[in-house]
Amino acid sequence: MKIELHHLNLSSDKVDEMNDFYLKVMKLKTETQGLPILEKTKGYSGNVAFVSDGKIQTHLAEKDLDVCFKTGHSINPLEKGHIAYRTDDLEAFKKHLNELGVNFSDWGKTAVAGWKQIFFYDPDGNVIEVHEVENN
Repeated sequence: MKIELHHLNLSSDKVDEMNDFYLKVMKLKTETQGLPILEKTKGYSGNVAFVSDGKIQTHLAEKDLDVCFKTGHSINPLEKGHIAYRTDDLEAFKKHLNELGVNFSDWGKTAVAGWKQIFFYDPDGNVIEVHEVENN
């Protein structure tokens, strides 16, 4: 099972201002490759901008405090943001978490078409995402 850093998600009420900041001040570029296809009819329909340093994406997502109520999931990855890792075997990773007694919320394909996602907390309450891209 491989796991690697994929993106950082920053939740904000100022997506356009954040996008301008990361493009102008941090000199990142607008990301156009490998973007998720957002499932805007399944509970989260917020505005999202995508920037990158050429290696790691940053998702600038509109904050949504009610997304858990809308989706029925227990962890809100759009309240304060999250760090996301990509794996090639999400089932093996879920088994690993279960063996360690780490609770997670299985979002399946609720938020992104073609991605299976889980979310859980680190010891300090930061939200971690691990996802797998389905092979077509």
